[in-house]
Amino acid sequence: MNAQSDERDEAVAATASGPATGDVTAGAALPPQEGEKEEDRELGSRAPHFIKRSRTLHISWQVGVFVVGLAVVGAGVAMLVLPGPGWVVIFGGMAIWATEFVWAQLVLRWTKRKVTEAAQRALDPKVRRRNIILTTVGLVIIAVLVGIYLWKFGLAMPWNIDE
Repeated sequence: MNAQSDERDEAVAATASGPATGDVTAGAALPPQEGEKEEDRELGSRAPHFIKRSRTLHISWQVGVFVVGLAVVGAGVAMLVLPGPGWVVIFGGMAIWATEFVWAQLVLRWTKRKVTEAAQRALDPKVRRRNIILTTVGLVIIAVLVGIYLWKFGLAMPWNIDE
């Protein structure tokens, strides 16, 4: 067995010993302590203890969190085609869901890991050099096209050209 599967087995054993409803009353998920990674935090509900004590109240809390998260994600999806920061709002809705649902916590962890990897790749000197060269070539092409347009038509707008 490798270390990764051992960690997975420990995580499964820890979650299997908890309640089947997803309630995490003992050892509730806390913000990461100093020196502790976010991945080391326990998964599960971050609802206040008095809410988790009552099953009815906790389910109502989960429904409320889901509805609020759904509204925020829906607004973010609408902002993908309308003016606004669509992806930021979508991830905000996912963060709202992650306060209560394990699947959303896992999605956010995966997303953060991928964004961190992309940022590290973008900081690679070879990639930065390539991006600068491609941007420069694109700007030169645009400048040449604008120059040709101005040489041929002057400062006339395209909809005012009678040719």
